[in-house]
Amino acid sequence: MVVLPKLGFFPALVPGSVGTQQRMRLLSCGAECKGLLVSLAFKLALLAAGAWGVFLRRPRATMPRIFLFRAAVLVLVLVCVFAYWLFYVVQVTEGAVQSAVGGDPVEYKGLVAYASSLADTLLFIHYLAVVLIEIRHLQPTYYIKVVRSPDGESRSYAVGQLSIQRTAVWILERYYTEFPSYNPYLERLPVSKSRKAGSSFKFYEVDGINNSSMQQSQSRAMLAAHARRRDSSHNERFYEEHDYERRVKKRKARLITAAEEAFTHIKRIHNEQALIVVHSPSKQAHVHLVSTVSSIPMDPHEAAQAVFPSMARSLQKYLRVTRQQPHHSVESILAHLADCLSHDLTPRAFLEPYLVPAPVLQNEKEQKRVQTWALICEELLSRPIRHGVTFQLRQNDISLICHVRALPHFNITEEVVDPKSNKFVMRLNSETSV
Repeated sequence: MVVLPKLGFFPALVPGSVGTQQRMRLLSCGAECKGLLVSLAFKLALLAAGAWGVFLRRPRATMPRIFLFRAAVLVLVLVCVFAYWLFYVVQVTEGAVQSAVGGDPVEYKGLVAYASSLADTLLFIHYLAVVLIEIRHLQPTYYIKVVRSPDGESRSYAVGQLSIQRTAVWILERYYTEFPSYNPYLERLPVSKSRKAGSSFKFYEVDGINNSSMQQSQSRAMLAAHARRRDSSHNERFYEEHDYERRVKKRKARLITAAEEAFTHIKRIHNEQALIVVHSPSKQAHVHLVSTVSSIPMDPHEAAQAVFPSMARSLQKYLRVTRQQPHHSVESILAHLADCLSHDLTPRAFLEPYLVPAPVLQNEKEQKRVQTWALICEELLSRPIRHGVTFQLRQNDISLICHVRALPHFNITEEVVDPKSNKFVMRLNSETSV
């Protein structure tokens, strides 16, 4: 709008229609006009930055339905821009007609003010978009109970006014950063040999007589045996889980001891044989074992390969009993150990990924650029969540069941306590010990 008159798109200023002096007067821009131009430039710069932050940045998720508020804001922007340009063209055309009949033509200063008003309107629309898209959902309105199947891990979160699909994205962000990693191998704990199918009783017909009464007694005995075994199954499960926890604690204690001994050995070499960590110009730490005879330089990876065998057996047994072997390869363990050695971390810091299987993104198999989940809900996914809505997120064998409940309204009343009531007396009797 501001540039077009300078480029010649101004019917009232076509050469021959007006004089040179009048043309210069119409295109003149005084101090007030220049101030409007500077203000318009800053408004457009702020509007471009705000539009990039709200509309043009890379989305974190691809949703199946449109975002209603975003679509409404974009439609409002299109309507506003179309209306302003329509009135701009009409105003310029009417100015050309007025100039032809000797009336007052449109001045350049008025067009600059008109463009500045368009920028103000777009800034207000952007403010509305920020309120609807970025601020509206910050106030907690609902709480969501998330239960993971099949292991039953659960979390509860407070959320604001969001659509169902945006709530699903919000839940997945919390799932990958707060839930512990799911290990399907832990569902198959070793089963006691005593838990076998079938009955341990055998029935024989001594007289060779097959009558109905004997068959009924045999069936009743078999049902009673199954009932006793079913009643004692919880005891077997309890002792199996207790034994498993005992073995895990035992392996964990051995692993911590082995790691501390290995790191202590590194410190002893550092003290006795002058273990020095030197940073090369390429910013890679190197370890030098300086002895009385020769110097053996080792980088962190070589030092990790030298230290790892002393704790490999304990770590392998712990990963085996906790079913974490598929999640950690030897190369990843060595890389992690080298990183810990180069940053001078403690044994507990080195063992943290193996002792604490959380969050989900810590698992190497979950570290993908794109995670695909299926969202299942009876409501339209673009509708906002409300009390009683239940939806499910499913990926392969893992599913997240989300139950939405409304937060209650908290009625806070004031209660004034009389200061005179904060006085006490001691009541003594013959049995009171002093």
